Amino acid sequence: MAGFSCLLAQSPGQEVQKTEQQQETVITPQQALSTLPPRASYNPGGRRDPFKDLIGKGKGSGKATVADGQLTIENATLVGIVKTAKSFVAIVSGPQEFPYFLKIGDRLADGYVYSISESKVVFRKTHERGIPLMRPRDVVKEINPEER
Repeated sequence: MAGFSCLLAQSPGQEVQKTEQQQETVITPQQALSTLPPRASYNPGGRRDPFKDLIGKGKGSGKATVADGQLTIENATLVGIVKTAKSFVAIVSGPQEFPYFLKIGDRLADGYVYSISESKVVFRKTHERGIPLMRPRDVVKEINPEER
């Protein structure tokens, strides 16, 4: 910042001009980061990572799990189906009345979305109360004809 001048009145009729110089302190990002405390780190030392999921995601299409165990096929209520440029998207309501937008392949707690058409969604149930099923079952949820 450049210096600036100001007028100070010492006595009536006399004005003295005073110039003050202010120096600007510039701090680089490296200096700012060096003043922060060190980050916390975790060394497992052969022990299990406490933040890693014990059950795992299982083998699937690699897509993210919807609601991570909160939304199951049984408690999912089909609200509507929307047609996009590429495919259909199912609008499903969970137990807390929160809407979810599901596409083909999206995983739920006990299965995944197998197919979506204009009037129905087919879920493939692969687990029952956390235990894998020997034969997956298909569960169909349809929109009532008067709601279409």
